[in-house]
Amino acid sequence: MRLSVLDQSPVSQGSTGPQALANSVDLARLAEELGYVRYWVAEHHATSMLASPAPEVLIAAIGAATTEIRVGSGGVMLPHYSPLKVAEVFSMLAGLFGDRVDLGIGRAPGTDPQTMFALQRDRRQRSPDDFPEQLAELLAYLDDDFPDAHPFARLAALPGLPARPAPWLLGSSPQSAIWAAELGLPYSFADFINPAGAEIAALYRERFVPSADLAAPRISVAVSAICAETDEEAELLASSSRMAIVQLRRGRPGAVPPVEDVVKAALIGVTERRNLLAVALQGEQVYRLGRVIIPNLVVNFLKMPAPLARGRIERHNRRCEQVFAGALRSVFVRPRV
Repeated sequence: MRLSVLDQSPVSQGSTGPQALANSVDLARLAEELGYVRYWVAEHHATSMLASPAPEVLIAAIGAATTEIRVGSGGVMLPHYSPLKVAEVFSMLAGLFGDRVDLGIGRAPGTDPQTMFALQRDRRQRSPDDFPEQLAELLAYLDDDFPDAHPFARLAALPGLPARPAPWLLGSSPQSAIWAAELGLPYSFADFINPAGAEIAALYRERFVPSADLAAPRISVAVSAICAETDEEAELLASSSRMAIVQLRRGRPGAVPPVEDVVKAALIGVTERRNLLAVALQGEQVYRLGRVIIPNLVVNFLKMPAPLARGRIERHNRRCEQVFAGALRSVFVRPRV
């Protein structure tokens, strides 16, 4: 098995974007020392949690700080850009760092719809969904493969030639696997987005068409992994990134919290819920609780007979107990170690 790194350049709570970028460069140096094959950096926009909206800039810094490890994007979100611009930028990187540059290409926006719209140059209407055409144009620049009569044929004289970046297609769906297979591209599957990828990988291999650069299917799998001496320690370390993702999905994005803050928040949640239940269950005939707020749950009990209210509160109590017990054990999802 050949191991590589996909780095999203997370910003830790109490840290800054510049420190996160410096951490990425330091980690790339360490990955090279440890014998990792490649180091890819991601693209995400308008978030305080991740510090790399321009992977090509970080690739240049990492390439300059290393000598052998492959460097590249995981990936460039092509719908935001002109294919010519992407081809020229990565041709420059290949000119600087030779044949160790990878161009991982993605279709996802890497951000929310509003930010995606802000990234558009022409905002009179939404950008067209023409990713296959964009991808074909980008590969034609890289391969100097336009027909002679094509109006863009003369534009394929890229600045880094004869060096050339190695293109990869990123994805997590059957459609991306089909595109990669039909174009004879290596395929990087995002298992951390879609863990049910075995059938998609099989589809890629089944539909693969050999190309000038790749005679047989080639696939990599991107997983979210936490490594530690024990499962318990790995589960604890995983809590900070998972809490950050939970906050992001709740519309409250921010820096990645330390493990200590996550555990403290979970314990406080359990205590508050237990105190609320103790108060709610006082009395014998009627509950006039109004809005009882339990984490992730708002329950209304208005003039409810005691037995019915007691039963409902106890059911909610058990559900919250399970949620917080799970949070303390593995913080929402058991990591892959």
